[in-house]
Amino acid sequence: MSGITTRSTCPQCEGRVTEDPKRGEYACSDCGTIVQEDVVDRGPEWKAYSVEENDRRSRVGAPTTQIRHDKGLSTKIGSQRFDANGNALSSKKRSQIARLRTWNNRCQAYNGPERTLKQGLVEINRMASALGLPKSTRETASVIYRRALSCDVVRGRSIEGVATGALYAATRQEGIPRTLDEMAGVSRVEYGRIGRDYREITSQLGLSFEPTDPTAYIPRFASKLGCDDGVRRRATAMCELVAGTAFTSGKSPVGVAAAALYAAGQHTGRRITQREVSNVADVSCMTIRCQYQEIIDRFETQ
Repeated sequence: MSGITTRSTCPQCEGRVTEDPKRGEYACSDCGTIVQEDVVDRGPEWKAYSVEENDRRSRVGAPTTQIRHDKGLSTKIGSQRFDANGNALSSKKRSQIARLRTWNNRCQAYNGPERTLKQGLVEINRMASALGLPKSTRETASVIYRRALSCDVVRGRSIEGVATGALYAATRQEGIPRTLDEMAGVSRVEYGRIGRDYREITSQLGLSFEPTDPTAYIPRFASKLGCDDGVRRRATAMCELVAGTAFTSGKSPVGVAAAALYAAGQHTGRRITQREVSNVADVSCMTIRCQYQEIIDRFETQ
């Protein structure tokens, strides 16, 4: 029913109107006046009690997504050798369907920009899977890559480099930071090119991000080191103590997080070596030593 919502008011007493889905009515919760009746139920006429049953009974396809170059709206011709009744297809019919499948796949990326978009989104999905990033981050990276493609950022650059830069920008925008070393570990381009393509993307698209909070790295590093909640909370408190101060100015947030985690281990009696933290955070032991003592001094004098 158009025009009626749960915040609408009753025409009789100005009371709040609420919906009764079982009776198909909108009624006033104060005086009981029926404002609208015989409301059409636009939901499915069937019920499902599991995900498998819901998928089996649903008569619609998957929702649109930015991860697919066609947003999930293209057709797909299967490779089954049986028709809807279970009868085997003749060799002539199988050959015909195979040709249709081939041309259907070709038509989905019929020009250069479409092929570039398809290849870039495949790279984003591959790298996001290797880094364990959620679907929301993949969607954001896909949108950024589409915008970069429309602004000709890809021209003169490798598709893999721009896709990696878009994914790195998406991790910062979503608050799920990954280091450039981690990005380079799953990408097919070198470290320096990722940084250059990332800067070009942010410049051309007008993207700006706040400096990464060192506390965002603590849970992941602590999990890899097998630290308990006490060490994790102490490291987070140490990072919050120095965040936004002159101590973190010009310093890598990864190095600050690594030093705080090492300091928290020493402070709580959980013996974590500098080499272990260095391997997990991918920073040098010298970086950890240079920042460790100042973090401890600040934490103990607060």
